Amino acid sequence: MLILVTGATGKVGQHFIAGLLDDPRFSEVRIRALCHNRLLEETDRVEVTRGSIADQKNVSAALAGVTHVVHLATCKETPGDVMDVAVKGLFWLLEAFRVTSTARQFILIGGDAAIGHFYYRHDSPITEATPHRAYPGCYALSKVLEEVMLEQVCIQHGINGCCLRAPWIMAKDDFKHSLSFGADVFGGPDWKTLVPEPDAKRYAQDGTVPLLRDADGRPLKRNFVHVDDLVTAMLAALDNPHASGQLFNVCMDRPVDYGEVAAYLARTRGLASIDIASRYHSSWMDNSKAKYLLNWRPRYDLEMLIDSAWRYERSQNDPRIVWYPG
Repeated sequence: MLILVTGATGKVGQHFIAGLLDDPRFSEVRIRALCHNRLLEETDRVEVTRGSIADQKNVSAALAGVTHVVHLATCKETPGDVMDVAVKGLFWLLEAFRVTSTARQFILIGGDAAIGHFYYRHDSPITEATPHRAYPGCYALSKVLEEVMLEQVCIQHGINGCCLRAPWIMAKDDFKHSLSFGADVFGGPDWKTLVPEPDAKRYAQDGTVPLLRDADGRPLKRNFVHVDDLVTAMLAALDNPHASGQLFNVCMDRPVDYGEVAAYLARTRGLASIDIASRYHSSWMDNSKAKYLLNWRPRYDLEMLIDSAWRYERSQNDPRIVWYPG
């Protein structure tokens, strides 16, 4: 088995490769990482090829002898690049994959931006049948286009493909920084811009956390997944006959409730919270399909997500680097 991994140097890519190499079920598997701006270190089981997935020649060469593709490369809100990477890049990958004689499975990691996550009101749990609804911006649009393209190419050419749709992916101390009122905030909202500047500085210094409220005034519920749980789902999908042609929601069993977060941090760490009003909407992704077909279960619940982030201590050779804002 030779797996081509795009986006191999990112958060998910690095964790996936490490998890696969450590898993005795895949002891004979080799990795080919298609890298663009950043490179991985090569080993006896990991080879690196350099190039952009927007270049058809690079993609065709990278697919030679490949059995599986795990497609992780993406763009955030970068209009100048997003169509080349997210749309053209995926198209060239699928075009090369469908004519590669060794090809067996194509796995796409999607995102809940494809269904508008908390931007739109959802009156029932979000399932794989929930219609696509991109919120404003090129990133959400690209997530819709990726899912639809893979689905249609599977129909057109009968390839074995699946999509694992993930919400906001957490690792290390990400969740702690997602609640920061300082300049070190990870992702959005950018809390320091929602309160007066003197208050933001005080909240950042004291470790005060935001209690985000939805459009109805209730503590907002938002979906998350820890990267470790996403990786176990990816490994569960590899060569799984039940994954063929399927879309799976891969997330925590329950969404993160900002009210529960504030209460837990107050009880366990003595941290205060401050209400933040919003026009966002609570949502609840249903991961039942992944549990049923892939026999997968997430390990992380709310308390584990919080505790792991607050207990994480960075070493000097592990600086906090955020390549993308979220």
